[in-house]
Amino acid sequence: MKIVGISGSPNQDGSNSHMIDRALDIARQRGFEVENISLAGADLSPCTDCHACRTENSCPIEDDMAGINSSLASADGIIASSPVYFGTLSGQLKMLFDRTLPLRRNGFLLKDKVGAALAVGTSRNGGQEYTVWSIHAWMHIHGMIVVGDNNHFGGITQKAANTDEVGMKTVEDTVNKLCDTLDRLAPV
Repeated sequence: MKIVGISGSPNQDGSNSHMIDRALDIARQRGFEVENISLAGADLSPCTDCHACRTENSCPIEDDMAGINSSLASADGIIASSPVYFGTLSGQLKMLFDRTLPLRRNGFLLKDKVGAALAVGTSRNGGQEYTVWSIHAWMHIHGMIVVGDNNHFGGITQKAANTDEVGMKTVEDTVNKLCDTLDRLAPV
């Protein structure tokens, strides 16, 4: 089974990337195939509401989204992570979410995949829960099965995530819950 991690930060080596790397490392150690999608440096354009995905079953914008949508459609589990920007998710991750509309309009291709969310903020209560909630909303709209960390909403850290032991424990618990759920749903 395959788990795709999405790092929704424009920064390649920051706290957000550290969280996704740790989550995917745990999944890999548990025997899952993993793929890391970093939005840092990705060529993404915003949705223009042209309705081509409704009428032509495709998006006419030529950028990295066709490959990203293909990766998401082939995944069994998805972990999305974002830094907190003005109390919610990054613009890069929001653009990605908007551009997954063809996956929904063409047969709910993310339906029943297991999803989890991670967020990092400057302070312990810096908007992470609302950011995770925003990611969960995207997952629910696609019909995904959403899991948390067995205690709260998901993985929530503060900068610098690699030194936030309490926060990184929630990241680890979240990815383990996602893996446990996939294991339970796997055909016998």
